[in-house]
Amino acid sequence: MNLASPPTRPSQPPPKSSHDLGGGDFASSRPSTLWQRIALGCILLLSAGLNFYHIGQEGFANLYYAAAVKSMLTSWRNFFFVSYDAAGFVSVDKPPLGFWVQAASAAIFGFHGWALILPQALAGVLSVWLLYHLVRRTFGPAAGLIAALVLAVTPISVAANRNNTMDSQLVLISLLAAWAALLAAERGKLRWLLLSAALIGVGFNIKMLQAFMVLPAVFLIYLLAPLRWWKRLLHLALATILLLIVSLSWAVAVDLTPPENRPYVGSSQDNTVTELIIGHNGMERLLPGGLRRILGFSGTQPGGGQPPAGQPRPGGQPRNPPLPGMQPGQPPASGPGQSQPPGDQSPTQNETGGPGIFRLFNQQLAGQISWLLPLALLGSVAAWFGTQNHVDELRPETKNQRLSAFLRVQFSSSQHKSLLFWLLWLLPQIVFFSFANLFHRYYLAMLAPAIAALVGAGLTALWASYRRDGWAGWLLPLALAVCMAAPVGIAAAFPEWASWLIPAIIGLAVIAAAGLVILRLEKSITFDALRFTPHLFTAIGLAAILLAPAAWSLTPILYGGDSGLPYAGPDLASSPASGPAAENSRVDSRLVDYLQSQYNGETFLFATTSSMDASPFILATGMPVMALGGFSGGDQILTADELAGKVAAGEVRFFLFTGNMGSQQELAQWVQRACLLTPSRDWGGPIAPAGQHQPGGVTIPQLFDCGNVR
Repeated sequence: MNLASPPTRPSQPPPKSSHDLGGGDFASSRPSTLWQRIALGCILLLSAGLNFYHIGQEGFANLYYAAAVKSMLTSWRNFFFVSYDAAGFVSVDKPPLGFWVQAASAAIFGFHGWALILPQALAGVLSVWLLYHLVRRTFGPAAGLIAALVLAVTPISVAANRNNTMDSQLVLISLLAAWAALLAAERGKLRWLLLSAALIGVGFNIKMLQAFMVLPAVFLIYLLAPLRWWKRLLHLALATILLLIVSLSWAVAVDLTPPENRPYVGSSQDNTVTELIIGHNGMERLLPGGLRRILGFSGTQPGGGQPPAGQPRPGGQPRNPPLPGMQPGQPPASGPGQSQPPGDQSPTQNETGGPGIFRLFNQQLAGQISWLLPLALLGSVAAWFGTQNHVDELRPETKNQRLSAFLRVQFSSSQHKSLLFWLLWLLPQIVFFSFANLFHRYYLAMLAPAIAALVGAGLTALWASYRRDGWAGWLLPLALAVCMAAPVGIAAAFPEWASWLIPAIIGLAVIAAAGLVILRLEKSITFDALRFTPHLFTAIGLAAILLAPAAWSLTPILYGGDSGLPYAGPDLASSPASGPAAENSRVDSRLVDYLQSQYNGETFLFATTSSMDASPFILATGMPVMALGGFSGGDQILTADELAGKVAAGEVRFFLFTGNMGSQQELAQWVQRACLLTPSRDWGGPIAPAGQHQPGGVTIPQLFDCGNVR
């Protein structure tokens, strides 16, 4: 039995099924009417407003990425290798394509924060438009409009679209891959499958393995293409080869380049992109701490061989006071990039919560993406079984023939293929995000297209059932009443917002459900007599479910987004990271003036532990700053001897330390022993002993001058 074979067509036109979505313009599968085009235009305007309005308030958003783009614009070498600094010392820990797009935007419009965010904002609007067409072509314009609206107001999508993280670009590329994959599954054409694989490979060069989250949907749906089984397998093998070629093209080019001719690969343990893919951006994110250590993905180890700061050197007392975050005689502390202590707690546990079945409904994540997750799953079931009457078209006579016909319908119709595709997109990602070790909230934007598509298809299927006689007609008001529980439960965690949101949600949902029930019970009132009343009540029910996520999606505009780890929600109002993101890129102008006045042609303006300290200075000056440990300070790029050689060669003179040295303590201790501490009064800093804390817990920076070492 070939499940992928198209069903035999009867001699007479078949009767309409639920997936013809008859019963009024609301669910028509005919070409778009004027009101539908107007509705799409309004949804796109809404998406553009949420994404573009006042994006200048986000400043440079993620300073690590912004500094990298500024450095990339200084040379083609830095552009290709996505160098974090203009001198090409270390690269960022992501592939290049998303940064290339941002660099192109900055080259056209000038280096501004909004120019770096512009590609993501535009990608968000295009994703809404593309999802509309993907859903409309199978389930009708109404389903497409609902899906587009849901995606437009998904809070985490809006937050990601208003930031310079690259997830919005990846979502757009993934939707393009979905378009090609669905065409491939329907037509059995290799060229569409290859295009889909190539697009996923392009996505890999935006966010690495995150792009492969859609692979189960793309590859498994092609197994249902109307082809012989061996052709499907052959085509999938060819697509896999192309996928690997496109995905790894840049990684292979970098790894084949001699290390001395390129930056160190940031966040890798062996200076290769291959290890970055498998380690930091692979197993480190998927596996819990204990299993990572067993398999050897435990991060870099702290350096040793030097006495801690403050300990007597051979033949004398310590030359300088202890570095910030260290006490005399204190052994090196663990820092970013080192093995975690016993236990499997994720480093992002406070952001995402602990792993578990209900993780997506915890307080940290639920408000980002999970509002309509129950409706998406319920709607997918309704849409799936809404086409079972197609079996009658095949005119089976025996029980076995009927079973065979049923299976052929389930896995050959374009509607079922599309539903299966979106479920295969959604369900594996639900499992991943429920149990993964390390991810950030804005990664959840990958879930949004599938949830939106299933909500659109599901609601129109429920509507079609409501228009007919039978028990299934009661599912629409029941679904609207039941699925309001998720928004109510999520909003309840925020009392100030819940005080007005919950009554509004419940009130609208009750009006919608009650109205639909009354219209169905009152036999004397026909749908022709009150043609648009059911549409109105259904729209009110959808508004009830979308009210809370729409309010959440406004919070990045109202309060300013989190610059480094974008998310949406009322707690942005009180978050220390919220507010005008431009504040995060400010540096002490007195320190900048001093460093520039002392600059004498060195390769680097100064060196510091990590990008967290270096990024604001790169953005302020445009000059190279050496991040000794890469992004978080955990990369083991230089030994103390190699650093001494760079100092002696005049590549770097000043070192700025502001906190815990982490994995760079060996280098910091060498600097502390060999170089002179510059009193803060020399550069106009706070009048207090360096290394101590000011009110509020801010560490006064220590500036070391190694000019005497040359």
